[in-house]
Formats: sequence, C-alpha cells, structure tokens
Amino acid sequence: MTDSAGWTSQPDGDPTPAVLPQGGSSSQADGEWHRMHPLTPLFKGGLVLIIVAGIVISNLRDRVIAWTVSVFAPGESKYLDYGGDPVDWVLANNLVLLVLLGVLALAILLVVVFWMFWRFHRFRITGDHVEVRKGIVFRSHRRAPLDRVQGVNLTRPFPARIIGLAKLEVVGAGNDANVELEYLSTPKAESIRADILRLASGARAARAQVRSGGARMPAHASMTSQLVDSMNVGVSDLIAGVDLADVAPESVVKIPTGRLVASQLISAVLWVLFFGAIFVVAMSAAFFGMTADGDSSGEIIVAMVGIALGMGVPLVIAVVGITWAQISKSLRYSIAPTPDGVRITYGLLTTVTETLPPGRIFAVEVTQSLLWRPFGWWTVKINRMSGKSAAQQQSGNAQQFNIVLPVGKRADVERVLSLILPGAPAQDLPLVWEHGILGPTVDDPYRTIPKRAWWHRPLSWKRHGYAITEFGVLLRRGMLWRKLAVFPLARLQGVSIAQGPLDRLQNVSGGQVHSVTGPISGTLSGLERDDAIALLDRVSRAAALAAARDHTHRWGEWQAEIPMPSEPPVSPASPAPPAPVLPPPPAPVLPPRAPEE
Repeated sequence: MTDSAGWTSQPDGDPTPAVLPQGGSSSQADGEWHRMHPLTPLFKGGLVLIIVAGIVISNLRDRVIAWTVSVFAPGESKYLDYGGDPVDWVLANNLVLLVLLGVLALAILLVVVFWMFWRFHRFRITGDHVEVRKGIVFRSHRRAPLDRVQGVNLTRPFPARIIGLAKLEVVGAGNDANVELEYLSTPKAESIRADILRLASGARAARAQVRSGGARMPAHASMTSQLVDSMNVGVSDLIAGVDLADVAPESVVKIPTGRLVASQLISAVLWVLFFGAIFVVAMSAAFFGMTADGDSSGEIIVAMVGIALGMGVPLVIAVVGITWAQISKSLRYSIAPTPDGVRITYGLLTTVTETLPPGRIFAVEVTQSLLWRPFGWWTVKINRMSGKSAAQQQSGNAQQFNIVLPVGKRADVERVLSLILPGAPAQDLPLVWEHGILGPTVDDPYRTIPKRAWWHRPLSWKRHGYAITEFGVLLRRGMLWRKLAVFPLARLQGVSIAQGPLDRLQNVSGGQVHSVTGPISGTLSGLERDDAIALLDRVSRAAALAAARDHTHRWGEWQAEIPMPSEPPVSPASPAPPAPVLPPPPAPVLPPRAPEE
C-alpha cells in the first residue's frame, strides 16, 4: 500500500521509501529525467571557448582572411599584398553580406553544438539515487546512492552568480564519487538540495516550507522574465548574502572582517620567513660566488640588485596571492544549524554553501598557532568524506571544505563544536578545554608520554596523549601548535598499536586512531605499553557499542513528525510499538595513572 508521500507500507507497518513517483518540495525530484539550465554549456567551457576564439581571431585576423580569400578566390591575390585593415578591404569589395552570412553561420553552428551538449546532459532524482548522464561521443553516467550522501555543496561562481545560476554537488562516499548538477537556477538548486537531503535522511514526507534563499519562479513566467528575476536575485545576493532564509539569525556564528584579515596577515608572517630564508640563501650564495670570482664591487652591486628584483618581486607576489586567496575564501563566512545538518557559507565573489548532514563528520580538531595565542584565536577543522580524487583533494577548494571555522574565539569554537558534534555530552567539555586545549593541569586525566620516552616529542611530551569518553577519543598534541582532536566513537574506522625495537627497550608503544582521509591525524607515539593496550581494548569495545546506537545516518527516520492527513489516527486500544533495545553504555573514562617516580 502506498501513501500520499510515495512510501510503501510493509505488512509489519514499517514504512520504506519507494521510487518516489511524485517527488517532494521540488518538481524535479520525481524519478524522471530532467535537463540542466539552457546556459549550462556556455558556463561549462563555452564562454572560455568564445573568449579564446575572439583573442585568436583579433590577433590573427589578417592571416585568417588572407587564407579564406586564397581558398575561395584564388585569383584575388591582391588582398595578400593589401596593407590596410581587412574591414576596409571587405567594404571596398562589397563583401559585407557574405561576411555577415559567414558570421551568422558560425554563430548558428555554435548554438547547435551547445544545444546538442545541453540536450544530452540530463539528471534525475529517485528515492534511491541521484544520477547524471552527459556526453555525445564519449558518454558518462554517474550515480550517487542517497544513503551514502556525505553532504551537498551549492557553489555560485561569480559569472554564473550574476545571472542567478548555481552548481549543485552531491558529495559521495568514495574516491571521485561526487555527482555534479551544473548549472541550475539558484531557487531550483536550493529546492533540489532540500529534496536530496530529505530523501537521504529517510524522512517520510517533504517539509511544507520551501527552504530556499530565493522565491520560486512561476511556472507560467517567460524565459526573459525568469532571466531578469534570477539576475535580480544574483545581484541581491552579492549585497545581502546567501542561504540564510531558513536558519535562525541568532544561531549564526560570524567572523568579523577585521579579525579575519588580521589573522591571515599574522599567518603570512610564516610565509615571509619561509620565502625570506630562500631569498637570503640565494643572495648569500651569489655574493660569495662573485667575490670568489674576483668581480668588482660595482658588478656585485648590479648583480645583487638584479637578483633582488628577479626573486624578491615574485616572492612578494606569492605571499600576497596566498594571503588574499585565504582571505577571499573566508569572507562572509557563516555557520548555522538547519533541519538537515550544519550549513556553512563562505566566499566573497564565488560563494560556496556546504550542508553537512548529521553523522558525516569523522573527526574534529581545534588548533591554535603560537602567533595566534596572544589574541585567543582558534581554528576548527574536520575530517569528512570528500568524494574527490587524490589530486582534487590537494586543491584549495577541497582543503576549504575541511575548515568549518577559519578563526574564532573560545565562545565561537564552543558554538561550532556544539553544532558539528551535537551528541557530545556536556561533562566532556572540561576534557576538551581545561585539560585538553589549555592543559595539562593538575590531576591530568590524559594518558601521556612517560618522562623516559621524552625524545619522541621533545617539546610536547607532557601534552602528547589521549583520553576516552563515552562519546569519543580525545587526542591532545603540540606545544607551538596546540591541537585537540575529537574522534567520535560511532564513526571510528579502526584503532591500531605498533612497537618498534627502541620502543620495546623502553616498554612504550605507538598507537593510531584511524579515520577517513583528511587534515586530522590520529597518530600517537611513546605511550606506556599498558596505556596503548588499554587504548586498543577500550576503543574497540566502545566503538562497536556506539555504532550500534548511532542512527544519524538516517536522521529523518528518528525525528518526530506530524501525522499526514491521509494517515488514520492511532486508536487508544492499539498496542504501542516496542521501544528499541539499546546496548549498555561503554566503559567510563580511564582513571588517572599514578605519577611516575
């Protein structure tokens, strides 16, 4: 039996999703094939092709016209000796109509090619997958299972943003597993994003409220009016910001522009020192080399000036470029909770809106560099499945997706941690801050490196260690760069310990908490052998129990919902469904180890 929401009721009363014949809040999520925006081929490479062709023609137009004349009018060799402007030659020979017809034919050819690419570029959304087909000669078919969706990114490149277009990227759980829907009108992309997240959550029905940052385009509107309206939305987003219509303003964490710029300028000091060292080494080598060759002081001065200009200017440009890239990516940053997870928006010209559903964050790390310590600034990074290849993960955009707070004070960090780790108990907060980030303190509960193995971490051996709670594993590391990493037990990929020959002599061991690929490492070294074995045993048992209790991968099935009008009310005499049987809680936090003599 199928209800009005497109769900099939099984004999035991457990609703399971069908193929979604009627979609939800978006008319595109109906299981049928749909096409992208008609301007998609232009923004996927056609615009660059036209610009490059224009540059080539403008620079080589004399040769192009001469070649054309020699092909179609071999006897008209007088043009080959014509030294004037080709346009004047065309006008003088009354060839304006022929040239215009040629330009029109070229334009028609481009339109036909773009139309063919658009015609064969389609997508569909069912109750199980998001699929994209494209290509004429070389065809491709990509499919993203909805129960493996790790997030949905909505990107608005600046040229497309002006006319109200956006790219939707469904992040998959595998190498090069992302599925891109580019390009769509911004309201349609936001509506489709809501449907994908709803279907991935396991929710029974579409939410009544359309959670989009812009108004829907009326079905009867003409293409011209839709283009004008979408351009108005794009220009308005440049001024007011994007994707904040369905979040509470008081829940949004924002970064003051001054703090963001100052933090990146301070971080640029490291780049200045790095490139400055290269510059000094190069200058010193050149100076001593020329001195050994017996060059005069004037020649040395001229050579030094040349080297300074040849190396110094590119190094300055590199530092400025890196700093500006970091600033521009983080401008207009905001983070806020939504019914489908945490939404992060950032970017000045090209804006990116990333929605992280519950249960898709595998590790969280709070970091503070030595230069930020006087200001009390921190940054928060995460490990998540990016769905990109190894080469793509090295790009700046992929790295940006792993930063959920570029710079913030303690209150901002606590707010962000409460958003991305909603299941973390309040009693773990001292382990995160007082003992973890700011520690060690008296009666330190962390298991750290013993004094005899200080050489594993000469500067941070007193901080380097771990603690286990009912929620996750906490790793504390670093002295110059303070780091506190949290690995939720429910999403832990594994744990291992290793012991080399030197470790065996000192009765210490190394360990590693395994997570998905990302900027956060779970490596530990120099632990007491008993502490390493306890890490392996406790985490193995606790992770299995936490995974059995975790239901965040289908978060919509465990949310309270209002009964649909088509569903009959439950009779008082009807037996209540049995409560789920939960496993017992995991072991408590490890007790403090006695101080070493």
